[in-house]
Amino acid sequence: MRRAAGGAAHAQHGAPAAEAPARAARPERPQLGTTATFADDGTLFAVLVEGGHVLLHRSDDRGRSWHAPVRVNAEAEPISADGENRPKIVALPGGRLVVSWSRRLGRQYAGEVRIARSDDGGRSFSAPRVVHGDRQEIGHSFESLIVDRQGRLHVFWLDKRDGETARLAARPYRGSAVYFAVSDDGGASFHGETRLADHSCECCRIATALDVDGRPLVLWRHVFAPNERDHALASIAADGTPGAPVRATFDRWRVDGCPHHGPALAVTADGTRHAVWFNQRSGEDGAAAGGRVFHGRLAEGHVLAQRSVGGERAAHADIGAAGQQVAIVWKEFDGERTQLHAEIAVAPGAPFAHRRLAATERASDQPRVIRHGDALFAFWRTEADGLRLFPLSPDAASEPR
Repeated sequence: MRRAAGGAAHAQHGAPAAEAPARAARPERPQLGTTATFADDGTLFAVLVEGGHVLLHRSDDRGRSWHAPVRVNAEAEPISADGENRPKIVALPGGRLVVSWSRRLGRQYAGEVRIARSDDGGRSFSAPRVVHGDRQEIGHSFESLIVDRQGRLHVFWLDKRDGETARLAARPYRGSAVYFAVSDDGGASFHGETRLADHSCECCRIATALDVDGRPLVLWRHVFAPNERDHALASIAADGTPGAPVRATFDRWRVDGCPHHGPALAVTADGTRHAVWFNQRSGEDGAAAGGRVFHGRLAEGHVLAQRSVGGERAAHADIGAAGQQVAIVWKEFDGERTQLHAEIAVAPGAPFAHRRLAATERASDQPRVIRHGDALFAFWRTEADGLRLFPLSPDAASEPR
């Protein structure tokens, strides 16, 4: 459980070595946070962090082999690379790539969202730039990228500027805020820097998906008064105007801290909004029940067909859709190994078929669902086996490496 002050992820990886206690320390947990995506031509890209650099990996054969990595940022810098706050990548038409990451700053929990562009398929990158105009040494992190059907790039992130203003004025403020900016030129410039919502959770990833009309949808863990950490959903209009956030889940989880488990969102061709999320409910006697992964269809003001996914140790689920197909992946510790699981439904109303995909005894990243055309894949990075791709849908004619 993360403290309500936010940024325990920064605290874990960001302390200078000189501040380490003078005793035998546990080995540092590997920074395995990785994002993968397909370009239109089927090239698979993945970004991860090593030695203060964001590295771009490229595969032409769906992950069976990888080219030598390319450094996105030429100069090393402190970068967040855990599962919730990892580097991101999107592929735009014409071979252009945009990569983003959260750079840690000197002040505790402070950061800034940076991006770099490639116009040659990832062989070289522009110098990194900061997305937001607000340059206070406060929290700007947990960014998410999405490109709408008009080719506009949207960057969403968690931002502490309004909380900082409230703190200086001795006013209460719950959590962080969600901000976003829009680029019409593939990340060369941004406009807007608009506040989408006050009072988001501080350390949970932001989920995005395109609605059937091509507009971005945004789902995040919200801090509803006085302190219920359920989820909120909002859409962005064609002119960039944000819609009013609406409550999306109703587990009424009261916890004075950030669980570091963000949601995931996918929309099928018929407009159904599917989500997966993690919550922990309290029993009638007030005792906390075990945390679980849930899946449900989001409707206006309520959740349809909410159900638990996996067992009692299921965590860090992701979801994706292609046409009417829906796939869910998650990892789950069985007492000895971390198992990678998936569920796939191939049509509306069809049951979800369960598959066990892989397992590891060592550290692992959160799994992702990624898409190429009508095919869905699971992508998982582990300390032992590296980058792996698993076909999920019938159209994913590939074998895992």
